[in-house]
Amino acid sequence: MTAGSHSLVSMVWNDEYLNDRVGATATSHSPPTDAMEAEAKGMNFPDELSHLVRTDEPLGPLVWLGIGGPARFFAEPLDWDQFAQLYSFAVAEGMAVRVLGSGSNVLVREAGFDGLVLSMAAAPTSELRIDGNRLVAGAGAKLSNAVIKSVGAGLAGLEHLIGIPGTVGGGVIGNASAGGRDLGSAVAEISVLDSTGTRRSISQEDAGFGHRKTSLVGQIVCEVTFQLEPSDITALNKRMQKLWISRNSQRPSQHSRIAMPFVDPDGISADELIQNVGLAGIREGDVSLDSRQPNYLIAHEGATSEQCVRLIDRIREQVHLQTGVDLQLNLQIW
Repeated sequence: MTAGSHSLVSMVWNDEYLNDRVGATATSHSPPTDAMEAEAKGMNFPDELSHLVRTDEPLGPLVWLGIGGPARFFAEPLDWDQFAQLYSFAVAEGMAVRVLGSGSNVLVREAGFDGLVLSMAAAPTSELRIDGNRLVAGAGAKLSNAVIKSVGAGLAGLEHLIGIPGTVGGGVIGNASAGGRDLGSAVAEISVLDSTGTRRSISQEDAGFGHRKTSLVGQIVCEVTFQLEPSDITALNKRMQKLWISRNSQRPSQHSRIAMPFVDPDGISADELIQNVGLAGIREGDVSLDSRQPNYLIAHEGATSEQCVRLIDRIREQVHLQTGVDLQLNLQIW
């Protein structure tokens, strides 16, 4: 990488740190829960997995909005085998399961989540490696880190997504897009986990990529292989840095507890729609939209999940009444 790309790596990591700082601390320092405690909560996990499971784990510190109650059960598998075992066990027991990546698009209710939350924070689920003209990315890898890895290898095809929050897995499921190009256009193959804990491959064609959607919703993405094109590293770095500076300048820099609640409709941005109907800066209790970039939801001190939901509902109703557009949620509400 060039000196400029190293500088950008630092900028991206610093930005992710600002948003994930509390969650990282909670994840690394929360002690494991004894298997007897998990059993007392109504679930007897297998002996070889019980040391991974914690009970009543606070989820608010692990998501960008900083809102929400605890997970009944929480685990951070150290590898994909553990992930598959925990997932298949929970499914077999009829337990609800959610996968937590970076937490950039998750809103947790104060009641918490009555099921198992599987974190992708461990390094093996976030691995990035170059294989010829391909980038193989673990679903837990941050999307910006995948972009930097590919650009550093002189491979083009992902650089337009620099600065887009979230993980590779979440980005592929929602077919993240920017600059008129979507993530699905660079996908060669996707590895997913079925309910028995078995991995299988899905081709780009079978993934059902469309405008900000796929047929992967509800599936556990483990790994994504991107087919990229060799290109000049210097030119790629310049393009990436220019896009990063532009996107970073659009974020509400004075607020750390933010999320993007809506998907951009085809042909127009959610920002523009909200501005056109006069809802920029609208507030509900301790939750508001940013006045300059109104597709950013800001959770102020004292914000609750109910305030977030009420504000989102008000905005969707007014946009639909005035424009006929049904804004779709980018936020997952647990």
